[in-house]
Amino acid sequence: MEEQESKVPALGAHEAYQLAKVTKIAPQFDSITPRWLPKLLEWKPLEAGIFRLNKVKEGETPLDILCSQQDDVKIPEGFVNYESNPREYILTSISTIINVHTRISDIYSYPTDQIKEQLRLSMESLKERQESQLINSDDYGLLKNASDSQRIQTRKGYPTPDDMDELISKVWKEPSFFLAHPRAIAAFGRECTRRGVPPATVNLFGSPFLTWRGIPIIPTDKLLVDGQKKPESQTGKTNILLVRTGEKKQGVIGLFQAGVPGEQSMGLSVRFMGIDKNGIASYLLAIYCSLAILTEDAVGVLEDVDVGNYYEYN
Repeated sequence: MEEQESKVPALGAHEAYQLAKVTKIAPQFDSITPRWLPKLLEWKPLEAGIFRLNKVKEGETPLDILCSQQDDVKIPEGFVNYESNPREYILTSISTIINVHTRISDIYSYPTDQIKEQLRLSMESLKERQESQLINSDDYGLLKNASDSQRIQTRKGYPTPDDMDELISKVWKEPSFFLAHPRAIAAFGRECTRRGVPPATVNLFGSPFLTWRGIPIIPTDKLLVDGQKKPESQTGKTNILLVRTGEKKQGVIGLFQAGVPGEQSMGLSVRFMGIDKNGIASYLLAIYCSLAILTEDAVGVLEDVDVGNYYEYN
Protein backbone atom coordinates (compact mmCIF):
# COMPACT_ATOMS: atom_id res chain seq x y z
CA MET A 1 0.00 0.00 0.00
CA GLU A 2 1.52 3.34 -1.11
CA GLU A 3 2.14 5.94 1.54
CA GLN A 4 0.19 9.14 0.86
CA GLU A 5 2.30 12.28 0.30
CA SER A 6 1.81 14.72 3.16
CA LYS A 7 0.99 18.35 2.23
CA VAL A 8 2.62 20.89 4.53
CA PRO A 9 0.62 24.13 4.79
CA ALA A 10 2.62 27.12 3.53
CA LEU A 11 1.96 30.74 2.63
CA GLY A 12 1.34 31.04 -1.09
CA ALA A 13 2.80 33.63 -3.42
CA HIS A 14 -0.62 35.09 -4.27
CA GLU A 15 -1.44 35.74 -0.64
CA ALA A 16 2.00 37.12 0.14
CA TYR A 17 1.73 39.49 -2.83
CA GLN A 18 -1.12 41.31 -1.06
CA LEU A 19 1.26 42.48 1.67
CA ALA A 20 4.26 43.26 -0.51
CA LYS A 21 5.13 46.86 -1.29
CA VAL A 22 5.23 47.56 -5.02
CA THR A 23 8.06 49.81 -6.20
CA LYS A 24 6.91 52.06 -9.04
CA ILE A 25 8.55 54.54 -11.38
CA ALA A 26 7.12 57.31 -13.52
CA PRO A 27 5.55 56.20 -16.82
CA GLN A 28 8.23 55.54 -19.44
CA PHE A 29 7.50 57.30 -22.75
CA ASP A 30 9.11 55.54 -25.73
CA SER A 31 8.58 58.56 -28.00
CA ILE A 32 10.85 60.82 -25.95
CA THR A 33 14.20 61.53 -27.64
CA PRO A 34 17.22 63.64 -26.57
CA ARG A 35 16.07 66.46 -28.91
CA TRP A 36 19.58 67.71 -29.62
CA LEU A 37 18.54 70.27 -32.27
CA PRO A 38 16.80 72.75 -29.90
CA LYS A 39 19.81 72.49 -27.57
CA LEU A 40 22.25 73.31 -30.37
CA LEU A 41 20.33 76.26 -31.80
CA GLU A 42 20.79 79.83 -30.68
CA TRP A 43 17.37 81.15 -29.60
CA LYS A 44 16.22 84.73 -30.04
CA PRO A 45 13.39 86.03 -27.82
CA LEU A 46 10.67 88.09 -29.48
CA GLU A 47 8.54 90.78 -27.88
CA ALA A 48 5.49 90.60 -30.13
CA GLY A 49 5.72 87.27 -31.94
CA ILE A 50 7.03 88.77 -35.22
CA PHE A 51 10.58 88.62 -36.60
CA ARG A 52 11.66 90.58 -39.68
CA LEU A 53 14.69 89.25 -41.55
CA ASN A 54 16.34 92.28 -43.13
CA LYS A 55 18.82 91.40 -45.87
CA VAL A 56 21.23 93.18 -48.19
CA LYS A 57 20.20 93.35 -51.84
CA GLU A 58 22.89 91.05 -53.20
CA GLY A 59 24.37 91.98 -56.58
CA GLU A 60 22.49 95.28 -56.73
CA THR A 61 24.45 97.34 -54.23
CA PRO A 62 25.83 100.54 -55.88
CA LEU A 63 28.94 100.62 -53.73
CA ASP A 64 32.43 100.84 -55.21
CA ILE A 65 35.54 100.37 -53.11
CA LEU A 66 38.87 101.93 -53.96
CA CYS A 67 42.31 100.46 -53.29
CA SER A 68 45.05 102.98 -54.17
CA GLN A 69 48.45 104.26 -53.04
CA GLN A 70 47.79 107.72 -54.48
CA ASP A 71 46.44 110.60 -52.42
CA ASP A 72 44.72 112.57 -55.20
CA VAL A 73 42.38 109.81 -56.39
CA LYS A 74 38.68 110.51 -56.04
CA ILE A 75 37.06 108.17 -53.54
CA PRO A 76 33.94 106.47 -54.97
CA GLU A 77 30.61 107.15 -53.29
CA GLY A 78 27.64 104.85 -52.77
CA PHE A 79 25.64 102.94 -50.19
CA VAL A 80 24.68 99.41 -49.24
CA ASN A 81 21.15 98.71 -50.41
CA TYR A 82 18.57 96.56 -48.58
CA GLU A 83 15.71 94.37 -49.75
CA SER A 84 12.52 96.42 -49.82
CA ASN A 85 10.22 93.52 -48.85
CA PRO A 86 12.06 91.44 -46.24
CA ARG A 87 10.54 88.21 -45.04
CA GLU A 88 8.66 88.25 -41.76
CA TYR A 89 8.25 85.25 -39.47
CA ILE A 90 5.18 84.99 -37.24
CA LEU A 91 5.48 82.52 -34.39
CA THR A 92 3.37 79.40 -34.71
CA SER A 93 1.56 77.73 -31.83
CA ILE A 94 1.98 74.06 -30.94
CA SER A 95 -0.71 73.37 -28.36
CA THR A 96 -2.92 70.83 -26.61
CA ILE A 97 -5.46 70.68 -23.76
CA ILE A 98 -5.11 68.17 -20.91
CA ASN A 99 -8.22 67.11 -18.97
CA VAL A 100 -8.00 65.44 -15.55
CA HIS A 101 -11.03 64.54 -13.39
CA THR A 102 -10.66 66.15 -9.97
CA ARG A 103 -11.78 62.90 -8.29
CA ILE A 104 -8.83 61.11 -9.91
CA SER A 105 -6.29 63.77 -8.94
CA ASP A 106 -7.69 63.97 -5.39
CA ILE A 107 -7.66 60.23 -4.65
CA TYR A 108 -4.84 58.78 -6.76
CA SER A 109 -2.03 61.33 -6.43
CA TYR A 110 0.30 59.48 -4.05
CA PRO A 111 3.14 58.82 -4.60
CA THR A 112 2.79 60.29 -8.11
CA ASP A 113 0.96 63.58 -8.55
CA GLN A 114 -1.45 62.76 -11.38
CA ILE A 115 -1.74 66.34 -12.66
CA LYS A 116 2.01 66.97 -12.63
CA GLU A 117 2.64 63.68 -14.41
CA GLN A 118 0.05 64.42 -17.10
CA LEU A 119 1.59 67.86 -17.62
CA ARG A 120 5.12 66.43 -17.74
CA LEU A 121 4.27 63.85 -20.39
CA SER A 122 2.27 66.40 -22.40
CA MET A 123 5.14 68.90 -22.34
CA GLU A 124 7.48 66.18 -23.60
CA SER A 125 5.04 65.51 -26.47
CA LEU A 126 4.91 69.20 -27.37
CA LYS A 127 8.70 69.47 -27.37
CA GLU A 128 8.97 66.42 -29.63
CA ARG A 129 6.53 68.06 -32.05
CA GLN A 130 8.48 71.31 -31.81
CA GLU A 131 11.70 69.62 -32.96
CA SER A 132 9.80 67.96 -35.80
CA GLN A 133 8.44 71.33 -36.92
CA LEU A 134 11.88 72.94 -36.77
CA ILE A 135 12.95 70.41 -39.38
CA ASN A 136 9.81 69.64 -41.40
CA SER A 137 7.49 72.66 -41.24
CA ASP A 138 6.50 73.90 -44.70
CA ASP A 139 6.55 77.45 -43.38
CA TYR A 140 9.92 77.60 -41.61
CA GLY A 141 11.46 74.12 -41.31
CA LEU A 142 15.10 73.52 -42.24
CA LEU A 143 14.35 70.83 -44.79
CA LYS A 144 11.65 72.64 -46.76
CA ASN A 145 13.21 76.12 -46.59
CA ALA A 146 16.77 75.33 -47.62
CA SER A 147 17.71 77.03 -50.89
CA ASP A 148 17.69 74.96 -54.09
CA SER A 149 21.29 76.01 -54.70
CA GLN A 150 22.24 74.37 -51.39
CA ARG A 151 20.87 70.92 -52.29
CA ILE A 152 23.00 68.08 -53.65
CA GLN A 153 22.36 64.45 -54.59
CA THR A 154 24.29 61.46 -53.27
CA ARG A 155 26.79 60.00 -55.71
CA LYS A 156 25.96 56.36 -55.07
CA GLY A 157 22.74 56.44 -53.05
CA TYR A 158 24.30 55.51 -49.72
CA PRO A 159 26.15 58.37 -47.94
CA THR A 160 29.88 58.58 -48.57
CA PRO A 161 32.73 60.76 -47.28
CA ASP A 162 32.73 62.44 -50.71
CA ASP A 163 29.07 63.43 -50.23
CA MET A 164 29.77 64.86 -46.80
CA ASP A 165 32.75 66.81 -48.14
CA GLU A 166 30.61 68.31 -50.88
CA LEU A 167 28.00 69.26 -48.28
CA ILE A 168 30.74 71.04 -46.33
CA SER A 169 31.61 72.95 -49.50
CA LYS A 170 28.04 74.30 -49.47
CA VAL A 171 28.19 75.39 -45.82
CA TRP A 172 31.89 76.16 -45.51
CA LYS A 173 31.63 79.30 -43.37
CA GLU A 174 31.98 77.86 -39.86
CA PRO A 175 29.58 74.88 -40.13
CA SER A 176 28.19 73.83 -36.75
CA PHE A 177 26.81 70.29 -37.13
CA PHE A 178 25.37 67.66 -39.43
CA LEU A 179 21.85 66.45 -38.72
CA ALA A 180 20.83 62.93 -39.76
CA HIS A 181 18.56 59.98 -38.99
CA PRO A 182 20.33 57.27 -36.93
CA ARG A 183 19.97 54.88 -39.89
CA ALA A 184 21.76 57.38 -42.15
CA ILE A 185 24.55 57.77 -39.61
CA ALA A 186 24.92 53.99 -39.46
CA ALA A 187 25.08 53.80 -43.28
CA PHE A 188 27.75 56.52 -43.35
CA GLY A 189 29.71 54.75 -40.62
CA ARG A 190 29.68 51.49 -42.61
CA GLU A 191 31.07 53.23 -45.68
CA CYS A 192 33.77 54.98 -43.64
CA THR A 193 34.78 51.68 -42.07
CA ARG A 194 34.91 50.01 -45.49
CA ARG A 195 37.23 52.76 -46.74
CA GLY A 196 39.43 52.55 -43.67
CA VAL A 197 38.59 56.06 -42.44
CA PRO A 198 36.46 55.47 -39.32
CA PRO A 199 34.99 58.77 -38.04
CA ALA A 200 36.36 60.26 -34.85
CA THR A 201 34.04 60.94 -31.92
CA VAL A 202 33.43 63.99 -29.77
CA ASN A 203 31.56 64.43 -26.48
CA LEU A 204 28.71 66.95 -26.30
CA PHE A 205 26.21 67.23 -23.45
CA GLY A 206 27.89 64.19 -21.90
CA SER A 207 27.18 61.96 -24.92
CA PRO A 208 29.49 60.73 -27.71
CA PHE A 209 28.82 61.74 -31.32
CA LEU A 210 30.48 60.68 -34.55
CA THR A 211 32.17 63.50 -36.46
CA TRP A 212 33.32 64.18 -39.98
CA ARG A 213 36.12 66.70 -40.59
CA GLY A 214 35.68 67.67 -36.94
CA ILE A 215 31.98 68.49 -37.37
CA PRO A 216 29.63 66.49 -35.10
CA ILE A 217 26.94 64.33 -36.72
CA ILE A 218 23.79 64.79 -34.61
CA PRO A 219 21.12 62.06 -34.69
CA THR A 220 17.40 62.79 -34.89
CA ASP A 221 14.43 60.65 -35.86
CA LYS A 222 12.61 63.77 -37.10
CA LEU A 223 14.50 63.51 -40.40
CA LEU A 224 12.20 60.79 -41.66
CA VAL A 225 13.07 57.69 -43.69
CA ASP A 226 10.47 57.23 -46.42
CA GLY A 227 8.15 59.43 -44.36
CA GLN A 228 8.53 57.37 -41.16
CA LYS A 229 10.37 57.85 -37.88
CA LYS A 230 10.80 54.10 -37.40
CA PRO A 231 10.80 52.53 -40.88
CA GLU A 232 10.03 48.81 -40.97
CA SER A 233 12.18 48.14 -44.05
CA GLN A 234 15.96 47.96 -43.83
CA THR A 235 16.17 50.25 -46.85
CA GLY A 236 14.71 53.68 -47.52
CA LYS A 237 15.56 57.26 -48.45
CA THR A 238 16.20 60.20 -46.16
CA ASN A 239 18.19 63.48 -46.07
CA ILE A 240 21.25 64.73 -44.24
CA LEU A 241 21.53 68.40 -43.25
CA LEU A 242 24.54 70.56 -42.50
CA VAL A 243 23.75 73.64 -40.43
CA ARG A 244 25.54 76.80 -39.35
CA THR A 245 23.96 78.37 -36.26
CA GLY A 246 24.04 81.76 -34.61
CA GLU A 247 23.04 85.33 -35.46
CA LYS A 248 26.63 86.62 -35.49
CA LYS A 249 27.59 83.88 -37.96
CA GLN A 250 24.56 84.69 -40.16
CA GLY A 251 23.37 81.16 -39.55
CA VAL A 252 20.16 79.57 -38.29
CA ILE A 253 18.38 80.84 -35.18
CA GLY A 254 15.35 79.67 -33.26
CA LEU A 255 12.61 82.15 -32.40
CA PHE A 256 10.38 82.12 -29.34
CA GLN A 257 7.98 84.37 -27.45
CA ALA A 258 9.51 85.68 -24.25
CA GLY A 259 7.56 86.12 -21.03
CA VAL A 260 4.35 84.28 -21.93
CA PRO A 261 1.88 83.80 -19.04
CA GLY A 262 2.44 80.51 -17.25
CA GLU A 263 5.91 80.13 -18.76
CA GLN A 264 7.53 76.81 -17.78
CA SER A 265 10.53 76.95 -20.08
CA MET A 266 11.63 78.85 -23.20
CA GLY A 267 8.39 79.68 -25.07
CA LEU A 268 6.41 76.92 -23.30
CA SER A 269 3.29 77.98 -21.42
CA VAL A 270 0.96 76.01 -19.10
CA ARG A 271 -2.29 77.66 -18.05
CA PHE A 272 -5.13 76.40 -15.87
CA MET A 273 -8.44 76.80 -17.72
CA GLY A 274 -10.79 75.99 -14.86
CA ILE A 275 -13.06 73.14 -13.70
CA ASP A 276 -16.33 72.37 -15.49
CA LYS A 277 -19.62 71.23 -13.87
CA ASN A 278 -18.56 67.59 -14.19
CA GLY A 279 -15.41 68.14 -12.16
CA ILE A 280 -13.02 68.04 -15.12
CA ALA A 281 -9.96 70.28 -14.67
CA SER A 282 -8.44 71.54 -17.93
CA TYR A 283 -4.94 72.83 -18.68
CA LEU A 284 -3.81 74.58 -21.86
CA LEU A 285 -0.24 73.83 -22.98
CA ALA A 286 1.37 75.78 -25.81
CA ILE A 287 4.78 76.40 -27.36
CA TYR A 288 5.24 79.51 -29.50
CA CYS A 289 8.19 79.13 -31.83
CA SER A 290 9.66 79.43 -35.30
CA LEU A 291 13.05 79.25 -37.01
CA ALA A 292 14.88 81.57 -39.40
CA ILE A 293 17.62 80.76 -41.91
CA LEU A 294 19.43 84.13 -41.95
CA THR A 295 21.46 83.51 -45.14
CA GLU A 296 21.06 80.90 -47.87
CA ASP A 297 24.42 79.26 -47.27
CA ALA A 298 23.58 78.51 -43.61
CA VAL A 299 21.95 75.17 -44.51
CA GLY A 300 22.94 72.44 -46.95
CA VAL A 301 20.91 69.32 -47.81
CA LEU A 302 22.18 65.95 -49.02
CA GLU A 303 19.14 64.38 -50.68
CA ASP A 304 18.04 60.82 -51.51
CA VAL A 305 20.29 59.20 -48.93
CA ASP A 306 19.82 55.42 -48.92
CA VAL A 307 20.02 54.03 -45.38
CA GLY A 308 20.30 50.37 -46.44
CA ASN A 309 23.47 48.32 -46.39
CA TYR A 310 24.59 48.67 -50.01
CA TYR A 311 26.82 45.61 -49.90
CA GLU A 312 24.01 43.44 -48.55
CA TYR A 313 21.20 44.60 -50.81
CA ASN A 314 23.07 45.09 -54.06
